[in-house]
Parts: sequence; C-alpha cells; structure tokens
Amino acid sequence: MADFDLRRTALLIVDLQNDFLHPKGAYARGGAVLPDAAALVPNMRLVTEAMRAKGGCIISTQFTLVPGRGGEPLISPHLKQLRPFLAKGDFQPGAWGHGLVDDLAPADFVIEKVAYSAFYMTRLEFVLRKLGIENLLIGGIVTNGGVASTLRDAHVRDFHASLLTDGCAAFSREAHEASIASLGTIVPKLTCAEAAARISAA
Repeated sequence: MADFDLRRTALLIVDLQNDFLHPKGAYARGGAVLPDAAALVPNMRLVTEAMRAKGGCIISTQFTLVPGRGGEPLISPHLKQLRPFLAKGDFQPGAWGHGLVDDLAPADFVIEKVAYSAFYMTRLEFVLRKLGIENLLIGGIVTNGGVASTLRDAHVRDFHASLLTDGCAAFSREAHEASIASLGTIVPKLTCAEAAARISAA
C-alpha cells in the first residue's frame, strides 16, 4: 500500500454495530461490554472522515442473526453457548441494533455476514472486485474474531490488507495484543491517526 491509491483502496469496518457497542444494544443488555469501546469509535472516525473527504470507499460488515420461522434467530450452537442472552430481534436485518453506529455511518456498502469472516458466504469479494479495490484498511471487532478472520481471508485472496491497530478491540487486552502481534506477521500495521494522515496526503 506504499502509494495509497484511494481509487483502489477501501476502509473495511468490521461489525461496529449498535447491538455490539451501544449502551442499549444486545451485548450491553447481556452484560458483555467491550472494555475499549470508548476509544475505538473515535479512533475509527478519524479514518472514516478522512476517507469521505477524499471520496474514498467505506464498507461496513454487519454481523447478522437471520430470523427463522416465528422470528427466532438462527444461531450457531457455539455462539448460543457463548452468548445465551441473544434473543429475538437482536442483530436482525433492518433493525436499529443491526446498524453501523451513528458516529461512523453511513457506509457506501453494507455487507451482511453470519460468521467471523466477512468473506464467508457473502458478496464482499464480488463488490471489491467490481469496484477495482485491491487495498483494504481493516478495523472493527473483535480483534481475535471477526477482524482476524476477515484479514486472513483477505490475505489469501490477494487483497493487500493493513490492520488499524487502535481501530479494533477484543474482550480482553491480552487477546487483543496477542492478535495484533500474530496478524502483524502477515500484514502491515498502522494506527488510525497514521492512516488518516496518509489518506489526507494521498
């Protein structure tokens, strides 16, 4: 990404949704609060504002619980065990909780996803190829889950991804730091402020 050609670059925001982050969202109601959420969104806002000012592309992935018959969400067994509080209406397409947080909205493209990776059974790669996107700036939650899986899948698909180190967070500082160290062996790392400065100078 040395040339930072914005015509070939997109910001990929992974799962920064109301149901994950907002005090009235599903995770807050269930007592699963992300410790570093307060700093996460302002950091990412630096990058979204820089991208918009330059006409760059912003893509938001939205973790989705597909409503089944009667509206009860279709939840994978491992997630149901990990987050038993998830209920009808949580992460439902079109609902408030499903949406990107207000401070970062709107995105140019929204990709619904049902697993960790934003590439798994979604239209993300189709959109990126059609737009001519080769470079990705990736941030979001959680570092060791959706961010790591999406970044690794981008890497094996020959997208040039960069990790926004303070634009992602996990449910423990240890998990975050371990993931940053691991992912840094395969992709470049930069802070949101560094990314914003490079975008503005492009």
